[in-house]
Amino acid sequence: MKGPVTTIVVVSVCVLATIHTSAQDNVRRTPWGDPDIEGIWTNATLTPLQRPPELASKEFFTAEEAKQFQQTRLEQTNADRPLPPGQVGAYNDAFFERGTSIVRSRRTSLVIDPPDGRVPALTPDAQRRVEARQQREKTSPADGPEDRWLTERCILFGATVPMLPEPYNNNYRIIQSPGFVTILVEMNHDARVIPLDNRPHPAGAIQQWTGDSRGHWDGNTLVVETANLKFNHQSRFGVGYLNGLSDDRLRVVERFAVVDANTLTYRATVEDSTVFVRPWTVELSMDRTAGPLYEVACHEGNYGMANILSGHRAEEREPRGGRSASPHRIGFLRELDRVGIELDHRVDAGAVLVEREDAIEIVAGQAL
Repeated sequence: MKGPVTTIVVVSVCVLATIHTSAQDNVRRTPWGDPDIEGIWTNATLTPLQRPPELASKEFFTAEEAKQFQQTRLEQTNADRPLPPGQVGAYNDAFFERGTSIVRSRRTSLVIDPPDGRVPALTPDAQRRVEARQQREKTSPADGPEDRWLTERCILFGATVPMLPEPYNNNYRIIQSPGFVTILVEMNHDARVIPLDNRPHPAGAIQQWTGDSRGHWDGNTLVVETANLKFNHQSRFGVGYLNGLSDDRLRVVERFAVVDANTLTYRATVEDSTVFVRPWTVELSMDRTAGPLYEVACHEGNYGMANILSGHRAEEREPRGGRSASPHRIGFLRELDRVGIELDHRVDAGAVLVEREDAIEIVAGQAL
């Protein structure tokens, strides 16, 4: 009799412990015990990345102020509104997906630290680099695709690391498996596969556009650290901060905190000591949504890039009134004229297709 009695007592204790844990945090869990955050989420919001200057030190809206701000933002961002003379516009409002409300906290900006709601100042060296970039953009805005924004090139948007809202496609699908969390980003269909086994980052020389992410659970919060982010002189922070800068020392720490079954609080801290005088942190809500996610076939129809580059080439050929070509561009164009190559201005993945009579040749690093 002693054996069965002991077994019954142990089972009872285990059941009571399980019930206590469920009642304590009320968080749905995966079969292997991690908080279950699988599903499709959106972070669309009308809240701007940085606090508008006119709001000064105002950190939160009242309920009435939030309602008025939302209405104003909807009117200001309506792509169907009449355009100023001389502007041709782009997408109509059906393409945009900013949501209809500000963040749940009613903060006046996504940046919560520094307290002024603004991205901190650049270091003196970083400021010089930004000014040099701006000067180059005035004289050589489109010598090649590498001179254009990463968003225009369909390489990277602000929705990936950190996960900042863009004007559209602000949806994510989170998939969990033992030891991994995968975040499928609708914007540019990037997939972040995040191991949770404490493995180290690879050597710093191995860099990727979306970096190398490592995660772990801190209670009911998923903490993800991303390093090894590929350097580029253009901003990786999306359309909300196109004048931004980062380098190969950039490190981003994200926290996905479970609020309830349909809400996550997302917080990301950006650290780059050679670019910013201090770290900065953003916070926003992620709400469960029905989806579905769609493929963003950005580059397949990227006529804008081809037109930008070919338009600048046409300008450079103008005998007067056009923008002067850079020396290396003039030499390249003369060489093309010498060998009699006909150009059709097609762009593919940052290289250029040059059509000859009998073949198509990729001219690396040169945009026509």
